[in-house]
Amino acid sequence: MSTTLPIPRGAADVTHHWLQAALGSNGVTVVVEDVEVAPIGTGQTGATFRITPRYADAEHDFPSTFVIKLPAGDDGVRAGVTLGYLSEVAFYRNAAEQTSVPTPRCFYSDITEDGAEFALLLSDLSPAIPGDQVAGCDTVAARQAVTALAGLHGPSWCDPRWLDLAVAMPKPGDTAAAGGLGDVARMAAGITLDKLGTRMDRRDRDTFRDALNLVTPWLRAEADTGRFALLHGDYRLDNLMFDSATDRVSVVDWQTLGIGLPARDLAYFTATSLDPDTRAAAEHGLVDAYHRTLLDFGVTGYTPETCWQDYRFGMVQAPLIVALGAAFATPTARGEEIFLVMLERSCRAIRELGTLALIDAAA
Repeated sequence: MSTTLPIPRGAADVTHHWLQAALGSNGVTVVVEDVEVAPIGTGQTGATFRITPRYADAEHDFPSTFVIKLPAGDDGVRAGVTLGYLSEVAFYRNAAEQTSVPTPRCFYSDITEDGAEFALLLSDLSPAIPGDQVAGCDTVAARQAVTALAGLHGPSWCDPRWLDLAVAMPKPGDTAAAGGLGDVARMAAGITLDKLGTRMDRRDRDTFRDALNLVTPWLRAEADTGRFALLHGDYRLDNLMFDSATDRVSVVDWQTLGIGLPARDLAYFTATSLDPDTRAAAEHGLVDAYHRTLLDFGVTGYTPETCWQDYRFGMVQAPLIVALGAAFATPTARGEEIFLVMLERSCRAIRELGTLALIDAAA
């Protein structure tokens, strides 16, 4: 969907002329007479705006509002998250229409080769609202989320073409990359404990440290299973939009697109987005719902028992992603609250499910 259009650097560059050209880049003629552009959210790693256009006439199929995602205004922030920008654009260009995961529709995308400048013009999901990461969700919302997730994993299940997706790293079987991420994980664990350790339970500190020390053998053992699919990578409530009127959930924020053992996404969601008691009571049913939906998408040779074991094994995804965020993101009070809740929930899940023993046995 790339054209010769200039990529907007900010809201002032999102003019009615720009929007008209972007919408017309696919060969559809529409006249936009004016636009209103308003910021959405705080934009720590990027800038997001709602666009309200005024069309010259009603003879078109375009929506009444759009959302546009642009890079962060701060050059330093932008330089640190270019892989995320490249990943999100790659998802909408290459994977969104090849899977069945519910996402916003992409009307236009462009990105520079280095990923420093990009634009994504998406459908506006309003009045849908994101989940509350700290409060967690009930089992009804969780079931919606895990079946939606199967719409990503099922269509991409063990499909070798996704191994060529450059932004999806590390690839299964890349032992050097597994070693490198393991080194980063240990460093991130130390930084995270320096920042948040005094506010964590001793058992959680120990579980967190032990889990992050096993990232390299964990990644190498998951490659040995031979099972892989596209991963969202950060599949949690903050990145899910719930529409109560339609009972629809949509998945957003694809900056952590990856490839690996599919149940990593599943485990990450339940471990971080449900109260531990709710998770413990509901997880067998949620894993079963996810597994049955995979079968509906044509996945074969994957038993419920293997899915359950993969789920237990995949739990390390939660402390890993939390550590990377807590260690390297700009600290905020809300962010630290979220990290602490996610660590408490996921460390308890790791202990209750015997995840570290599974990794030791597989290594």
